[in-house]
Amino acid sequence: MKKIFNKSFLTNLIAIAIIATGYICPVNSALMKSIGFFALSGAITNWLAIHMLFEKVPLLYGSGVIPNRFEEFKLSIKDLMMNQFFTVENIEQFIHTEEKEGSQVLNLEPLMEAVDYDKVYEGLVSSIMESSFGSMLMMMGGEEALVPLKEPFTEKMKVTLTEMVESDRFKAALEQGLDAHKIGEDIITKVETVIDKRLNELTPQLVKEMVQEIIRQHLGWLVVWGGVFGGIMGAGFSFV
Repeated sequence: MKKIFNKSFLTNLIAIAIIATGYICPVNSALMKSIGFFALSGAITNWLAIHMLFEKVPLLYGSGVIPNRFEEFKLSIKDLMMNQFFTVENIEQFIHTEEKEGSQVLNLEPLMEAVDYDKVYEGLVSSIMESSFGSMLMMMGGEEALVPLKEPFTEKMKVTLTEMVESDRFKAALEQGLDAHKIGEDIITKVETVIDKRLNELTPQLVKEMVQEIIRQHLGWLVVWGGVFGGIMGAGFSFV
């Protein structure tokens, strides 16, 4: 509030100086007094109104409106966030846009890299050895006869899996499984939980400081313009 008080102090000081000039200067003294008193009245009235927004003033009903209604401010903040930004529709639109632009909601590359192709190969060999071909292979050197096939099999498996995950059929199945609406609802629930937790940490003092920080620069000008228009009204009143 320092800037507000600086503007208020300067405006009030100018108004008092005009009043003093009216008492000292013999020329247009009534006009000077009227301008000074009306300017001082307008500036003080606006300063008091600003002060009453943030602070409780004894015997003045309605003062301290921001701290007194901080619960309503918290709900308004939550409604703004949830109803304007984090809506299911907005999140669904974001997911669909990312998909259309080629971005992957689920990056499968790490999953492909994590596949243990050695175990896949061992499983294949085990299946072959346990089948009716096992006895034939035993006569040709057993499992050792299949070792030269390991590397070509692994490379072919990687190519096959890559083609599979990049196919339209797989992508359609993946998109169906990754329901954008369901994802959106889950995100909304998590976001709402985070917002509720943060808002529950707010106190009337924090809400007051937050609002002050947003509008403090403009509030100071209310005092200034209160003094200016008060002075103009005073000048007009002196001619009535």
